[in-house]
Amino acid sequence: MCGRYAITLPPEAMRQFFHYAEQPNFPPRYNIAPTEPVPIVIGRRDADGRAMRHFMLVRWGFLPHFVKDPKAFPLIFNARAETLLVKSSFKAAFKRRRCLFIADAFYEWRRAPAAKGQTGRPYLFRRRDGAPLGFAGLWETWAGPNGEEQDTACIITTAANGASSAIHDRLPAVLEPGNFELWLDADESAADAAFVLLRPPENDVLEFFEIGPVVNKVANDSPDVQKPIAAEPVPRSTAQGSLF
Repeated sequence: MCGRYAITLPPEAMRQFFHYAEQPNFPPRYNIAPTEPVPIVIGRRDADGRAMRHFMLVRWGFLPHFVKDPKAFPLIFNARAETLLVKSSFKAAFKRRRCLFIADAFYEWRRAPAAKGQTGRPYLFRRRDGAPLGFAGLWETWAGPNGEEQDTACIITTAANGASSAIHDRLPAVLEPGNFELWLDADESAADAAFVLLRPPENDVLEFFEIGPVVNKVANDSPDVQKPIAAEPVPRSTAQGSLF
């Protein structure tokens, strides 16, 4: 799953990478957690039928249209790619409301035998080439019985790739920039082709390294969250020898 991530690159760098029309200004965030407001990119067509990308703030926690009481509904911050076409919570949004989560790092906890009550060891994941990350996601505008509305979204996850499977068995669905347009196409006819994009990234796309326990506390939101245990990211050859 993906339960924490970060947005630390300058806003203009994110805008140039994702090509949305707006020019938002936002501070770096090192420890984003579910239920918090987060930026996404959505696709819409203008009056001339041209595909446009737009920046949008939503709650990280997807609410399907049929929910009556959000307080009584389980928090959905991830959606498994394998269930998108069969679960009623996701089917409609997958056809017409696909989005991209803006990020440049995310965190997973390595599962290992531990004493009761202890968490696993946290790892930071990021693109090896230093570019931002575009996570596949779904969004929905939930309308309440009293006319209230709330924009919500969740990150889609896939199985881990071979390199990361020793840390966690799931990964956020990382899309390559060349596939953004297809993923954001709101035409239902594009849904089948978009679904094919939901696969683990190649082993050389991401790098990862162990970080300290600062990330475990949601209130911690500073560069200290991302400090590695070692001075540098573990090289791939060393990682394969020591982790797997």
